[in-house]
Amino acid sequence: MADPLGLIAGDGRFPIEIARAARRRGRRVVAVAFRELSSPALAAEVDELSWLHLGQVGTLVETLRAAGACEVVMAGKVPKLHLYGDPARHRPDALALELVESLRDRRDASNLGALAALLENRGIRLLPQAELVPELMAAPGPQGAVDASPAQLGDAAFGWAIAKTLATQGVGQTVVVRERAVVALEALEGTDEAIRRGAALAGPGVCVVKVSMAGQDPRFDLPAIGPGTLEVLEEVQAAMLAFEAGKTVLLERGEVVRRADAAGIALLGFAATGPEPPTPEEPI
Repeated sequence: MADPLGLIAGDGRFPIEIARAARRRGRRVVAVAFRELSSPALAAEVDELSWLHLGQVGTLVETLRAAGACEVVMAGKVPKLHLYGDPARHRPDALALELVESLRDRRDASNLGALAALLENRGIRLLPQAELVPELMAAPGPQGAVDASPAQLGDAAFGWAIAKTLATQGVGQTVVVRERAVVALEALEGTDEAIRRGAALAGPGVCVVKVSMAGQDPRFDLPAIGPGTLEVLEEVQAAMLAFEAGKTVLLERGEVVRRADAAGIALLGFAATGPEPPTPEEPI
């Protein structure tokens, strides 16, 4: 029998999908979830579940090793805002403090890369997030029935290169555009609040562009779209969401497409180079 799979579960649906896929393959799933962050619904989808505070890194490692988990998947969001403020609320242990001291900066790639290295130094290999669920990677092209207008495609093409630059710097992966003007860039607040901020400035009809980082580490921080994303897009009356196909996780695809179609939101996947700018019409 295969060793149990360890699962480090952040917020959202992604950890549940990974747990289900692993159990379909006959693997026991030993999960570590975080208080006030991870979904309680995870309990029904795994064989063992331990609830920890974010700062209990030593306990996390001990829990996985005691269960015999030599492989682990890290999935689900840990909003950056959770990492700021009073660190005492996360109850950091000695290993967590050592980890923070080792960081050269506080970018996601640095935080998660340091945790991955710590796990692997203790005999726990971190798997690519989508290895067990390749079917969740979004395909290129329209995801629903709503077509993007030439103006919306122009906004997406304009915002794509900017989003790629932003992601390369480790700041965020989302840009909000209206009429070829950038109205919001994702930073510490995360994707949802960046969308809300952009729409508050530009009004209904914004185009949202979400990309992956160059050299994205497949073990963590893949861009993800799910019903929660659509809820925000509906709320602000966005016109379009353009995302990077093959590098973006699409959770609950049927529900996402249904809601996008009902709200008149174009949902399109593009290759890493992004959409082609529309050809200008010849003057009459």
